[in-house]
Amino acid sequence: MKRKFEQIIDYIEELQAQNQLKQGDRLPSIRSMAAQFSCNKNTVIRAYQELEQAHKIYAVPKGGYYLIGEKSPASVANGIIDFTVVMPDPALLPYRQFHHCMSKAVELYQNELFTYSDEQGLLSLRKALVDHFADHQVFASAEQIFITTGAQQALSILANMSFPNGKRTILVEQPTYSVIQRLVELNGDQLIGIKRDFNGIDFTELERIFKHESIKFFYTIPRLHNPLGTSLSEKDKKRLVQLAEKYDVYIVEDDYLADLDTTVNAVPAYYYDLAGKVIYVKSFSKAFMPGIRLGAAVMHEALKTEFLKHKKCSDLNTTVLAQGALEIFITSGMYKKHIRKARLEYGRKIECLRECVMNTNCTGIDFVVPPIGFFVWIRLRENMDRTKLEKRLRERNIFIPSADRNFIHNHSGENSFWICIAKLSEDQIRTGISILCEEASRLAGKGHMSFPQ
Repeated sequence: MKRKFEQIIDYIEELQAQNQLKQGDRLPSIRSMAAQFSCNKNTVIRAYQELEQAHKIYAVPKGGYYLIGEKSPASVANGIIDFTVVMPDPALLPYRQFHHCMSKAVELYQNELFTYSDEQGLLSLRKALVDHFADHQVFASAEQIFITTGAQQALSILANMSFPNGKRTILVEQPTYSVIQRLVELNGDQLIGIKRDFNGIDFTELERIFKHESIKFFYTIPRLHNPLGTSLSEKDKKRLVQLAEKYDVYIVEDDYLADLDTTVNAVPAYYYDLAGKVIYVKSFSKAFMPGIRLGAAVMHEALKTEFLKHKKCSDLNTTVLAQGALEIFITSGMYKKHIRKARLEYGRKIECLRECVMNTNCTGIDFVVPPIGFFVWIRLRENMDRTKLEKRLRERNIFIPSADRNFIHNHSGENSFWICIAKLSEDQIRTGISILCEEASRLAGKGHMSFPQ
């Protein structure tokens, strides 16, 4: 049976889940909770302190405790709505459950915490990921899985290491995840791009590049693209793999939001790979917990030795404590429970934005809204000055990013930008979009919203 302070925590979380306790609401007084649960005040204080440490509530001196929910007290106070932050919603982070897993990992792996561990990753975690990946139609053995310090380390190693095809040029989508471009440029390799829009990729152009350029690998985000938010069709993923095999090009598939995808029968490009050309990279930062800094890469036999050589030179081994905690979190069923909750919440946020745009007069801008995910792409009409719009929004505490950094050498040639809604509350989304549309309407044109298939 749960202890009293744990029962109080569950009660507060249930009130929030049932919308009886909303963001910014004051929690019941310590005196009333003590009477309700037939306990002393110190028990209630302990429960509230646990919730405060989990960043779910905050205390106001002599003013009680308040629910943070989806906003931090700072952002509520200063009124800032920041569409540039690509982070999970703090209210969804499973602090208490993962803290339990960390404690359990200390018990289980205490003999390994203070020594060097397996460079490839904790074997028990890799075995747990075999089943986890299989749920996403990625069928791999524990020997193929490499645990990395975030997906970014995997990408950095892949950008630096040599490949069996002996090629040096790296191809990226335009736009794409900005970090991969900086990694390649720092390494001194040649970087070229291919346009990706809301219809996908021009496969005639892709085949021309594969055939005539010395492409080491093509970095792609097939589903819930960063920053477009769109996904490639199954037909396109099959064709991509076929071209990679035909022209001896490797595919680095970044599946950073695989857990959130609710598309029926959607599978990664890796699923169609029979020739060992697709390298599958998975992050546990965006849909789960950024601070854990864990990622994984599924490597085929021809690449394993070279990848591990670079991994050893990078950090010898990824932190064992985080690996052990993640293993427990996955095998206990907590991860699946967390993802179910995250899908519902992010689905609500996207639907909130969709309804807001449909019910708002957005002159001069077009929204491309995906079914789920973090990103929404916004195109401005030709007569719209993006810099002027950005300045006007900033004056009203609304921050939007420039899309330039998502293009090679920061030259987009597009009058567009993306927004990320993951960390924002529904109220912030409504307010932010309303102000964005209001300022855009002052600058020009007539806009509409479109929906990627």
